[in-house]
This record gives sequence, C-alpha cells and structure tokens, in this order.
Amino acid sequence: MSGFEGFAPEALRFLGDLREHNDRAWFQAHREEYDSLLLEPARDLVEALGAELNRFAAGVNADPRVGRSIMRLNRDTRFSRDKRPYKDHLDLWFWQGEGPSRECPGYWFRLTPERLILGAGMHRFERPVLERYREAVADSSRGAALRRAADKVAESGYEVGGRRYKRLPAGYEVPPERSELLLHDGLYAGLETSVPDEAHTREFPDFCARRYRDLAPLVEWLAALTVS
Repeated sequence: MSGFEGFAPEALRFLGDLREHNDRAWFQAHREEYDSLLLEPARDLVEALGAELNRFAAGVNADPRVGRSIMRLNRDTRFSRDKRPYKDHLDLWFWQGEGPSRECPGYWFRLTPERLILGAGMHRFERPVLERYREAVADSSRGAALRRAADKVAESGYEVGGRRYKRLPAGYEVPPERSELLLHDGLYAGLETSVPDEAHTREFPDFCARRYRDLAPLVEWLAALTVS
C-alpha cells in the first residue's frame, strides 16, 4: 500500500516561488523544501500510480527514481536561449515496453503551480517507428484497430493529437476513414485542467488513473507497434 497522502498546498507555492526566483542560489537555500514538499511525495505517487496503471495496462514501468519516472528538475540549457536552470513544474513519466523509456509509449504527468496535465501516447515518432506506423495504418487489421482505439479515446472526450503533415505520404492506400491517420508523426491525447482538490489527498492516484484508463487504447496499440 502506497504512502501517498497528497501534495501539500505549500508544494504549489514552492513551484510558484521557483518560477519567480529561478536561480541556483535560491534553490540551494530551499532545497529541503523541494525534497519534502515535492520529491518525497512524488516517489510515493509514482509507486501508487504504477500499481493503478498495471491494473489495466500490464507492463507499465513506474520507477520512483529521479531520471526514471521522476523527471529531473534541472533544465538542459546547452542549446536553449532560455538559461533558467530549473523547471517550474513536476514531471512524471510511466512508459510501457522493454526498450529505452523515451522510445516507448506511455503516460505523462505534469503539475504546475496552477495546472495539471495528464496525457498518453508518443509525441513524436523517430523515422523507423514512423515507417512502421504508416505500414500499420495501411494494414487492414492493424489500421482498423487503431481507428477503433482513436475513436474510443475521442468518444471519452479527448482530442487525439500528433497530426503534422498536410499531404498524404506516397505509396500508401488506405480507406477514407483512416487517411487522416497517415498525416500524423506522433499519436497522443490528454487533458489540461486546474489543479484538482484531489491532488492534496490520497485519492489523487485514483483520480489520475481514471483519466489514464480512457487513454489506454492508444498506448496499447502503440506498445504493440514499437515491439513489432
């Protein structure tokens, strides 16, 4: 049984203060607050959400270490004009599959001072995966399964994203109801909302898992694609 009891309201205030005082001296002076208000509850949340996700999506990885399911707070500023050293939000990642986590589909979580973002899928296909994706869309069985999965997610109230191209790629013949899927270079869906009251309670893992369950058809289809 997880020890997650909710994020204290002070955790959101900490993120807001970090946004305002985004420098290393301020963060080091408040490091203990980050650890107690965000990092430790995040570890408990990862364990709780991992258990909930595996109730309906077997093989989801939930690793409560920084750099695994808990994304690092430090920003990579090497190639960015934005040199702020820290993110002003908490990111979590639960991937489905045996390969490197960033090459797998999965479920993501972002908590900001004001908003909660939950999503699932893959934001961008690398070229080999994109080719397999298009072949799968053109395949009568797998393509029809994806159409059903995307429709099911849409019927649950989520918009399926990842459409990038304006022209259909050459060499693929698909029926009209699947042609739009060939314009994608990623496949995902999710929601953004104000931080719910449940975030401060032990009910938060269930709150998130119920939304993730609606998105699971996309992740399941993608998981089969990435191991094929």
